[in-house]
Amino acid sequence: MVLLALCGAFTFVLSALKIPSVTGSCSHPTGVGLGAILFGPSAMSVVAVIVLLFQAILLAHGGLTTLGANTFSMGIVGPIVTYSTYKFGKKAGLKTGLAVFFAAFSGNLLIYVTTALQLALAHPSGGSVMTSFVKFLSIFGLTQLPLAVGEGLVTVAVFNIIQKYQKEELIQLGAI
Repeated sequence: MVLLALCGAFTFVLSALKIPSVTGSCSHPTGVGLGAILFGPSAMSVVAVIVLLFQAILLAHGGLTTLGANTFSMGIVGPIVTYSTYKFGKKAGLKTGLAVFFAAFSGNLLIYVTTALQLALAHPSGGSVMTSFVKFLSIFGLTQLPLAVGEGLVTVAVFNIIQKYQKEELIQLGAI
């Protein structure tokens, strides 16, 4: 339970770091990768909803009207992509650190690909969803690519600390 609480705190802190994007929107790390790797996508989906609700109420980040869309991208797509990428990386023979990095990196990026698609569906440019999708994706890409690399590195660092001090728990969870 302590490790799950740590994953929740990690997600809350990372996803609360808003970085302004070029058009006035924001990008941010998401933090869902660590929990998805350790506990799987189902547990992390619940944690993500709690985090998003707290942020909407306490920090005015996201908001209650976008809770469903944010939950889908950050609470469902992100954990599934992260978990799947991690498991695939381990089966492919990647070292744990590389598998963690690529999983967190991929999960973060796919969250923003999903968000760009959601925004394109809600606000088609000139009636074209694809045109809007490309615009939103290129706007998010400027800030999200470096943020995804940063999130991957931070996730590896935290994973390594957990592995150093709680190796038995990681083995029990099937994370290593």
